[in-house]
Amino acid sequence: MAGFRIPNILQNLFGEGVLSASFIPVYSRLLAQGDDETADMLAWGVASMLGLGVALMVAAGVAAAPYLITVIAPGFHGAKRELTITLVRVLFPGAGMLAMSAWCLGVLNSHHRFFASYAAPVAWNIAIIATLLLYGPHSSQSRLAVDIAWGSVVGSLLQVLVQLPQTLKLLRKLRPEFGRITAPLKSVFKNLGPVIAGRGVGQISGYVDNLLASLLPTGAVAALNYGQILYMLPLALFGWSVAAAELPSMSRAAASEDGLAPILRARLNSGLRQIAFLVVPSAAAFLFVGDVIAAFIFQSGDFSHADAIYVWSVLVGSGVGMLAVTMGRLYNSAFYALWDTKTPLKFATVRVTLALVLGYLFAFPLPRALGIAPRWGVGGLTASAGMAGWVEFSLLRWKLNQRIGWTGLDRRFLARLWGMALIASVAAFALKLYIPWTGPRLRGLTVLPAFGIVYLGIAYLAGMPELMRLVAMVRERLGTRAASR
Repeated sequence: MAGFRIPNILQNLFGEGVLSASFIPVYSRLLAQGDDETADMLAWGVASMLGLGVALMVAAGVAAAPYLITVIAPGFHGAKRELTITLVRVLFPGAGMLAMSAWCLGVLNSHHRFFASYAAPVAWNIAIIATLLLYGPHSSQSRLAVDIAWGSVVGSLLQVLVQLPQTLKLLRKLRPEFGRITAPLKSVFKNLGPVIAGRGVGQISGYVDNLLASLLPTGAVAALNYGQILYMLPLALFGWSVAAAELPSMSRAAASEDGLAPILRARLNSGLRQIAFLVVPSAAAFLFVGDVIAAFIFQSGDFSHADAIYVWSVLVGSGVGMLAVTMGRLYNSAFYALWDTKTPLKFATVRVTLALVLGYLFAFPLPRALGIAPRWGVGGLTASAGMAGWVEFSLLRWKLNQRIGWTGLDRRFLARLWGMALIASVAAFALKLYIPWTGPRLRGLTVLPAFGIVYLGIAYLAGMPELMRLVAMVRERLGTRAASR
């Protein structure tokens, strides 16, 4: 794990979220102002400086791998240490390619070309799967780890190549004139610092959670990690994707001072409704049928039904703040569109500090006070992070509303969503109790689709605009494909 984690530092410093937050707002504003030539030169200028910086860091990472292992994993010795050093040296170039992939994504998203940039990671997954199929049956564990590392590098290269043709078509001015782009380039790298610091704060939060979980009884760290895998899925699909898609449009809106406030409010509120429509039922599912979800994905071999129940406690805690975290990501995009990266950093620091304090209290003193087993403190960790997420969201919303006017979700709309989600949850929970004798796969394939059908069915009967918009988009794309045939 250490061998794979160390190169991720490079990806976190220059990866998708960091580069998008600093580059897209400046680049999109130039496009909105009609200055395409300067925008092209800025893109190439960022690519040149990013490529140089990443190349130097990759070279330094490969050369300093033994020293990095000494700092990160001082307990590794002998063959284990040598294997980890080899993995780090193989993976660093791949991490550098992923940073360049983030540059392609920034260009494509700014031009509202989303398919290639978000389909590109599939190439990375295909490379990993192909490596496992090709070398897995014939390799030892250590040899397979190295093979997978090389597969990851190949996948990273493919991820760049999938996006590169379309990116190059959008950039016409091939040679940057640095004298002409000094001001916008300075803005990009001025914004970069606070965004990197914000990403670092988020990394610290994850390490703190794992540290506190390691002080709980055996199994808490594993349950937390299993829960995080499930928790990140709706966040990425329904929250971060909307925030990433809205960032270029918000940045273009920010180029017009006259229409800034109403346009930004409209886009933000529309994005919040889209997020809530899908995240509210996700949180409800975690609360009521989280054991079914965990068992469906993980239960096999040594992972028992009791383990699924334990992971459920993590999901219950995660559900507390899921909506706040996803909506907060969209508010961050609004601040980035306004070239304000310091405000999100400040409030992220508040969230992490509060999560640390509450995490300790909820994980250790609270279970003792309630007279429950210490192992259930792991649920307190995720619940405290959710509560801290609500504080961060409230601060972001309050600060932005001071600048552009009222934003947020209508209470009646939110109540309708929770009402639909609770009805779906009751139906799924009753079905779970009705078929207790089935295995985890069959139960999951019965209960989870039932939950989705009830929720979407009620939404369809109620004529929810968010569902109708989604249905219309799917029909349009299917119709376009049928016509092309």
